[in-house]
Amino acid sequence: MTEDDVVPRLRELCLSLPEVVEGTNHHGEPSWRIRRRTLVQISERHPSGRRSFWVPAPAGAKEAMIATEPERFFSPPYGGRNWVGVYVDVPVDWTEVRELVVDAYRLIAPRTLVAELGDA
Repeated sequence: MTEDDVVPRLRELCLSLPEVVEGTNHHGEPSWRIRRRTLVQISERHPSGRRSFWVPAPAGAKEAMIATEPERFFSPPYGGRNWVGVYVDVPVDWTEVRELVVDAYRLIAPRTLVAELGDA
């Protein structure tokens, strides 16, 4: 898997969730939303020289991930207090990415849509 595979993999994952649509962020980079709330966004600007994506995380999860694996996770400069950045210029665990994205969806999507996920 290369960095070039990241956007197609994230696209497939995000668009498999109810009512998620693709767009771009303010810098023209791919992002995925559920209604008006951002679910995942790609960043090729922050941190400088690193490629990553950002996703909302449950309270306290970001700090635990960064403390455990700072080579894989970071605190993004934008997005919100509980957003976590995931570097994609290191080996990516796609099972973990799926869990992060689904957890983020459960945080920001309306309850009726979250109910459609079941135990996914």
